[in-house]
Amino acid sequence: MRISEEQRRQFEDDGYFILERAVPEEMLQILREECSYFLGRKDQEMDDRGDDTVGITHKRKRYFISRMYRKSPRLWRFIYSDLMAEICRAALGEQAFLFYEQWVIKGAEVGMKFGWHQDSGYVKFNDPKTTHKPYLTCWTPLDDVDETNGTIYLLPHSRAGTKNHIHDHEREAGTNDLIGYTGDDPGVSVTVTAGSVACFSSTSFHRSGANTTNKMRRVYLTQYSAESLLRHDGKRWSEAVPFLKDGANIYNPDTDNLD
Repeated sequence: MRISEEQRRQFEDDGYFILERAVPEEMLQILREECSYFLGRKDQEMDDRGDDTVGITHKRKRYFISRMYRKSPRLWRFIYSDLMAEICRAALGEQAFLFYEQWVIKGAEVGMKFGWHQDSGYVKFNDPKTTHKPYLTCWTPLDDVDETNGTIYLLPHSRAGTKNHIHDHEREAGTNDLIGYTGDDPGVSVTVTAGSVACFSSTSFHRSGANTTNKMRRVYLTQYSAESLLRHDGKRWSEAVPFLKDGANIYNPDTDNLD
């Protein structure tokens, strides 16, 4: 997958670009199989706890299943693939680290919406003194997505003034979502086939609608940073797994403590 100069400029100016049909079918099937496995684990965990709501996860409605790749023998092949390396070079430059990864799943017919937010808004909410550089989110749907099954909407920097600014967010009662934008701009709907990748900055406002179809809407989300993200007190946020150095892929699964 080659990323064009036009797409690079779009990321610089508006905070996102989209690669259609970028993930090979064989890898897409692996992601679907891994998603089923981790969804089953999450349901069992919530059953054991006797709780249908954990943070922003609501059983059967909306799931966020994070930091599981070391429990899989296969996910690293996608996270540190040539495709992800090319995306990181275009958006971040010659150095990149894995910052975070998670499954985002909306249940059939009852899949909840997700309010307007910046990914960096979650960092700032928990660390108000943060000065981190914007990082990169790669949103990869495992199903065709459109407005009927809860796709995302992106608000371009040029319309939101978010290129280098993290807005304050407030927690929404009932959902536990953090909300950073309450205006009337609907954003740009991402309507793409399974295996496409929406690549956007952590300062880009985005939201997602409800899933009104009779099938789940499944997404695998990976995030990368140009440097290790640190809290204002020097402690590290989440992951900081070396991926690119001087443009070369330096990831080594043998030293990453895979389970």
